[in-house]
Amino acid sequence: MNAAVFWAIVGGFLTGVFVRSFVALSWPFAALCVLLGIVAALFAYLDRTHIRAIIIFSVACVAFGAGILRMDMGTRTGDPHLTAYIDKKVTIEGVVSAEIDERETGARVSVRAERLVVGSTIISVASGVLVLAQPHAPVAYGDVVRATGTLRVPEAFDTGSGRTFNYPQYLAKDGIMYQLAFAQITAVGGNEANPVQAAAIGIKHAYLTGLGEVLSEPEAGLAGGITVGDKRSIGSGLSAQFQKVSLVHMVVLSGYNITVVINSAAKLLSWAPKMAQFGGGGLVVMFFILMAGGAASAVRAGAMALLAMYARVSGRMFVAMRALGFIAVIMVLWNPFTLAFDPSFQLSALATVGLVMFTPLCSEYLLWVSERFGMREILASTISTQLVVLPLLLYQNGNFSIVSLPANLFALIPVPFAMLFSFIAAIFGMIAHIFPIMSIVAVPVAFPAYILLSYIIYTAQFFASLPFASVSVPAFGIGWMFAAYILLFGGLWYIQKRKTAGDVPAVSVE
Repeated sequence: MNAAVFWAIVGGFLTGVFVRSFVALSWPFAALCVLLGIVAALFAYLDRTHIRAIIIFSVACVAFGAGILRMDMGTRTGDPHLTAYIDKKVTIEGVVSAEIDERETGARVSVRAERLVVGSTIISVASGVLVLAQPHAPVAYGDVVRATGTLRVPEAFDTGSGRTFNYPQYLAKDGIMYQLAFAQITAVGGNEANPVQAAAIGIKHAYLTGLGEVLSEPEAGLAGGITVGDKRSIGSGLSAQFQKVSLVHMVVLSGYNITVVINSAAKLLSWAPKMAQFGGGGLVVMFFILMAGGAASAVRAGAMALLAMYARVSGRMFVAMRALGFIAVIMVLWNPFTLAFDPSFQLSALATVGLVMFTPLCSEYLLWVSERFGMREILASTISTQLVVLPLLLYQNGNFSIVSLPANLFALIPVPFAMLFSFIAAIFGMIAHIFPIMSIVAVPVAFPAYILLSYIIYTAQFFASLPFASVSVPAFGIGWMFAAYILLFGGLWYIQKRKTAGDVPAVSVE
C-alpha cells in the first residue's frame, strides 16, 4: 500500500475517533464525510491533474467518517435500573472482571454487575461497577461476588494547576459506568475466571510473594514495579519522588522498561542472525506479559517494545512506524475510548515514536558519550522519549522535571541487572515461602538485587531533593500541545530533508 494512502487511513480514522470523543457528532455527519470522500474519488477520474492529492483526501474523508462511526457505536450510557438508584445504598451481584487493584486506602474491585438486589426483588442489570472496598478484600479475579454500598456516578476531579481529569471516561474505557462506595464485598459463588488469565495472575502473585520473602520495602515494591508492573507496595511518597524527576515510568511495566531488557538480550545474541535476535526479544516480551498477569497494559507495552527493537535490529524505521500505526488503529478499533481517555496508551505510543524516530538522530550527536554500559544508547533513548512525551505530560500534569535527563541516565544504567537479579531473588523467595529453611540461601542470593534497587531509589530521592528539581507549568489549552508536536515533528522532517540533500545518508521516517 502506498505510504501516503496508509497514513491517510490511519490519520483519518484516529482523528475521527478523537474528534467524536469530545464533540457530539452523529452518524449523519459521518455519512456525509464518507459521501464527500466518494465524490472526491469520482472527481479524481475527471481531473487527473491532481489525482494523487485528491485520492489521499478521499481516503482520509472516508477514514474520518469511519472513526466517528466507531466512537459513536462505542458510546456507553449505563443501565437504567442502576441509574434509578444513584446515591442510594444498594446490593449488587456479579463477577470480578479484572485483577484486584490493591491500594493503601483500600481495594478497587471491577465487577461485571449482573443482578441488582432490592429487598426481596432481584433485577437483571448489565454494567461495569467499580467497588471501593476494604483493604485486602477476600475476593479474587473471576469470583462471583455480592457487594453492598452507596451507588454513585464517577465524577471528574481537579488534578492541580487548573487541570481536570476525565475520570468517568477513563473508567468507561473498561466498561465501568458506576462506583459502589464504602462497600462490603464477599464471594458468594464459584470462580468463573478465564483460566489462562487466572493462571497468569496466580503466577504474578506467587512472584510478588517471593519478592516479599527476601526483600524489604520499598525495594520489594520497586522490584515488583520494574519487573511485573506492580506498584502497590512502593507507597505514595516514593511514587511522588519518582514522578518529580520523571522516573515514574520505571515503577510500572512500560514499553521503555521492556525495551531496555530486550536491547540487553539482543546484545547477548549479537552473534546470531537479526531474526534470531528479534525472536529472542519476542520470548522476553511473552515472559513479561505472563508475569504481569496478562494485563492489557502489559500486552500494549510488549507490542511497543517489540516495535522499537525491530526498528533497531533492522534499521527500517518506516516499516516500524507503519506497524505502530497499524497496531494503534487495531487497538482503537477494539476500544475507541483508548485513544482520548487512556493516558498509558498515549504515553506508550508517543514513547515508541520517540524511540523509533528520534533515537538514531540523537545518537549521531552523542558520539562523545561512551558506549560502555550502554550509556550512549540509554542517553539517546532517554532524550528521545522525554522529548516526545514532554508536551503531553505538561498538558496532563504540568510537571516539568529539570533533572530528568541526569536522573534517568544514572537510574537506568543498572535497570537490566536489577530486573535480572530481582527475578532470581523472586525465584528463591518463592522456594523459601514453601520451604522456610531455604531462607538461609534465598536472602543472600537477593542481596545484589537489594543493592541495585536501593541505588535506584537513592538516585530518585537525591535528584528529587535538589532545589528546583521540577517546576509546575500552568494549565494550557490542547491547541498549544498540538502546536508543540507540529514544531517537533516539523523540525525532525527539516533535519532529515537536509540530511537527504547532503552527503550523509538519511534514515527514512516515511
